[in-house]
Amino acid sequence: MTEDQIFADFAQKGIAYELLEHPAVFTVEQSAAVHDALPAAHTKNLFLKDKRGDYWLVVLPIDRRADLRAIAAVVGAGKFSFGKPDEMARLLGVEPGSVTPLAAVAAPSGTVQVVFDASFRSHARIAVHPLRNTATIAVDFERLIEWLSEMGVTLRVETLP
Repeated sequence: MTEDQIFADFAQKGIAYELLEHPAVFTVEQSAAVHDALPAAHTKNLFLKDKRGDYWLVVLPIDRRADLRAIAAVVGAGKFSFGKPDEMARLLGVEPGSVTPLAAVAAPSGTVQVVFDASFRSHARIAVHPLRNTATIAVDFERLIEWLSEMGVTLRVETLP
């Protein structure tokens, strides 16, 4: 699914979003100006593979340090390692720096489990890339979860360490 198709589907389903175009960002530090310009809960997206060979996309608040061992224990996964860029491209259709839960709609059914931190429920909006790191959208968290579920994405909302 392309960015334009995602936005068209959002429009058809009445899902409001705010789009902010910006220079490419690859790190949390580089994205500080985006956080100031687009009020929402900004995300850190981790594309992971467990020791069984299962893939995961873990979505954390931008300021959260990722404890992969503790997260694996909470979600019932084996030991995590970071997924390789070629695996990311094959399954999600994105490159490092552009990882987003929106990309999970491209993954074959059941191949990537998406896990959101439960703290996003306390924010009106969540900010994610729309398949590229030169833009960010802010969208209602619950509507995003509903849309991803409707699109067949395997997802969970968990209280992550």
